[in-house]
Amino acid sequence: MAGVTREDLRKVVDSFYAEVRQDERLGPVFASAVGDGWGPHLERMTEFWSTVALGTRTFKGNVYQKHVELSEQHDVVPEHFLRWITLWHKHTAALLPAPAAEELQATAAGIGRNLFYGFFQQFAHFVMQDGVAVDYVSV
Repeated sequence: MAGVTREDLRKVVDSFYAEVRQDERLGPVFASAVGDGWGPHLERMTEFWSTVALGTRTFKGNVYQKHVELSEQHDVVPEHFLRWITLWHKHTAALLPAPAAEELQATAAGIGRNLFYGFFQQFAHFVMQDGVAVDYVSV
């Protein structure tokens, strides 16, 4: 991804998860999943997005399985996905050049669609209005 560095991605990850941790809906889910391990989690998510955006191949793991395990521990509902997508849009738009932000937003929507399927056995298209995921449509 042209014009984006690992450090740029780290800034997005850090700011995104700072807000996730404070979020009324997402905060409790992530708090129970991550606990006191935020430093390693942020590093892991930076490596994930570096692998996705920069092709570093520094992330190893089963993202799908890890998130589906959350559904067994929490009452995850579609609104969790809408909030996650909204916050990702907000932080990528604020911290990255528009083309890179849009590419990462599209990637996140695809990831969200697939994870949504794992939770609810239906694929979702997230309906955006002014950078806010206001609804989803099953596809």
